[in-house]
Amino acid sequence: MQRYFLKLAYRGTAYHGWQIQENAHTVQAEMNEKISTLCGEPVNVMGCGRTDAGVHARNFYLHFDLTKVLNFAPQDFVFKLNRFLPEDIAVLGAWKMPSEAHARFDAVRRTYRYYISLQKEPFIRELAMPFAGLLDVHAMRKASRYLMDYEDFTSFSKLHSQTVTNICRIVEAGWKQKDNQLVFTITADRFLRNMVRAIVGTLLEIGRGKLKPEAMKDIIEAKDRGKAGFSAPAQGLFLEEVRYPLEWEKMFNANSISG
Repeated sequence: MQRYFLKLAYRGTAYHGWQIQENAHTVQAEMNEKISTLCGEPVNVMGCGRTDAGVHARNFYLHFDLTKVLNFAPQDFVFKLNRFLPEDIAVLGAWKMPSEAHARFDAVRRTYRYYISLQKEPFIRELAMPFAGLLDVHAMRKASRYLMDYEDFTSFSKLHSQTVTNICRIVEAGWKQKDNQLVFTITADRFLRNMVRAIVGTLLEIGRGKLKPEAMKDIIEAKDRGKAGFSAPAQGLFLEEVRYPLEWEKMFNANSISG
C-alpha cells in the first residue's frame, strides 16, 4: 500500500463543504471520484480539515492510499488529474509519503482569513462578505487580541458537534485594511466547527458598537455559544495555509510526485 498527499485549492461556492454527505455535492466526493477514475482503483481521501458549505481553500491537503505505485511521470499526475477535475478545484502538488503520514493529524498549524468588502463589488460577490456601514476597526483589533489569552473556545463552537475537546491554541489574530477591503487573519493549532465565522460575527458586533472590546473576554469565559455573535456568511472565509513538520515542508516546495 502506497500513501500519497495532494495539495489543492478550491472555490467552495458550488459545494456543500468538504466532507461527503448524502444527497449533497462535496469536494471530498469529487476528489474520490476523479482520483479513483484516474488511478483505476477505488480511493477514499482524507482531508486536513472540514470546510463548511460555501467556504473556500487556497491551500488544502489530503492523503489517499493505493495498492500500487503510480506509473505516471512526475509532472503528468497533477496535469492529468486537473484535466479530470472541474474548474473550481485545482491540484497544486502531489507527493509520495510514508504510510503513517496523515493529512489531518500531522498538521501543526492552520491559518484562515475572512474577507469583507466595504463597498459593493460585483466581481468578488461570492468571495467576500459585503458590509455597508461604519466599523470601529480599532475596537475590533483590540478585541481580537484577547483571543490569544484563552484556550477553551466553547462559545464559538457549533452546537451539538461531536468534538472531543474545545481547546485550541491561537497564535495570531488580527485585522488589516487596504482600501475598501477588510481582512481578518487567525492562526491556531486547530479550529472548531464554525469557530472562525462565529468569531468574525462577534467582532463585527463589536465594530458596530453593539459590544465593547472587553466583552470578548466575558463571551469566551461564559463557554456558551448563545453569548457570542452571529456566524458571518461562508463566502468570505478561506483556508489560507496549513503547516506541517519542517522536513515535510521542504518536500512540499516541489510541486511534483517525489520520494
